[in-house]
Amino acid sequence: TVPLCAPSPSQPNHITPRKPTVSTSLSLIAPMPPPPTTNQTATNCGHRSNRHRSTTSSSPSSSSSLSSSEILNCLWLPLLISLSKDLTPAKAQSLLLPSEVSVHSSSLRCSSPDPKLNYRPVIGILSHPGDGASGRLNNATNTSYIAASYVKFVESAGARVVPLIYNEPQEILFEKLELVNGVLFTGGWAKSGLYFETVKTILNKILEKNDAGEHFPSLAICLGLELLTMIISQDNNILEEFSATDQASTLQFMKNTTIEGTVFQRFPPDLLQKLTTDCLVMQNHRYGISPERLQQNSNLSSFFKILTTSMDEDDKVYVSTVQAYDYPVTAFQWHPEKNAFEWGLSRIPHSEDAVQVTQHVANFFISEARKSLNRPSLQKVLDNLIYNHSPTYCGKAGKGYDEMGVHLPSAEKALLCPVMSPDSTSCSAPPAQPQILAVDPLDILIQFLKFKDTG
Repeated sequence: TVPLCAPSPSQPNHITPRKPTVSTSLSLIAPMPPPPTTNQTATNCGHRSNRHRSTTSSSPSSSSSLSSSEILNCLWLPLLISLSKDLTPAKAQSLLLPSEVSVHSSSLRCSSPDPKLNYRPVIGILSHPGDGASGRLNNATNTSYIAASYVKFVESAGARVVPLIYNEPQEILFEKLELVNGVLFTGGWAKSGLYFETVKTILNKILEKNDAGEHFPSLAICLGLELLTMIISQDNNILEEFSATDQASTLQFMKNTTIEGTVFQRFPPDLLQKLTTDCLVMQNHRYGISPERLQQNSNLSSFFKILTTSMDEDDKVYVSTVQAYDYPVTAFQWHPEKNAFEWGLSRIPHSEDAVQVTQHVANFFISEARKSLNRPSLQKVLDNLIYNHSPTYCGKAGKGYDEMGVHLPSAEKALLCPVMSPDSTSCSAPPAQPQILAVDPLDILIQFLKFKDTG
């Protein structure tokens, strides 16, 4: 119990209290009263204290007299307790140090979002001809697919995906480009025909948007780099053959090349060093371009800056990473998405460092997409997201993809390939799915009560 102090009968009835001085250090214990003077041997709270008991006697008048500050010191702790039954450090601080609490609270407030950034970026991924599972082009059915690893790659950095169907009408393709904040060109095999023309059309649109002042990034992977090389060079025969299928490799940075403003800018220094010594990136291609041939083509050398090179199994050097000088366009001959999201090829690196490479590349691309100020209709985005299509497991096909979304032109039905026959490369029919009956417990209770009343 806390003893309450009362003035002695000799104390004046009217006391003008003085505001106690509060220390800046917070304590849950009430401030101690000042030490007794030489003529005060009794405690101020009406009972003896062994700690402060004096061995000398004092006069009755001096032992019963209390100053106003001493009374307030005695009442300070009961006052705090009366204001809050559950006294906590935070509550005590709010009573004792309100100015400091207000400053502390304001420092915890979240800063306002940067109006120059788009925190809901959407990426368009161009589909590739074929069913994806068999590893063959399938022009007979007009089927196209997007490997799910590219979707997961984009989503891992905080963006959503709208599929761009390569053979849909151009007006629909252009409408979808107005819904996204960047475009990803995937790996694959198609280097001619309608697919080539679609990539060329989209690339020209990307450059037009940036020339008009809209920040609109693009990332090209493997086949994507090869197609951009052919389109920009205006030479469909510029590619060379390399032996780099199912091969993990290093990246060798070009001399006198700064990484500031490039995809490698945010990489930790130790990871950058490991890229040059450890096989942390996945190569899976038979074509590419050598640094010499790229530099010899004026269109390419004026558009792309070579960041890294790699070596194939025959020790031939090829360009592995480029970035445009004047556009937010980055291209890899290697596959950044596979380290974290693909398991079909035996040599894909899955170490912690390799997965960090995947994440840093994804973060860079989506950070570029956030700079796009395109703000499309929310409903139109929802109507076109890849979530409107069912993913398909095709890992048993052994073609390098574990999962994919398979698409047809919008007027046709999507082809699903959840099961692969062991002796066939074609898709078998999806297994019948059990129906799930949605039951409302409240509805059951109402029906039961109705039955009880009638029964």
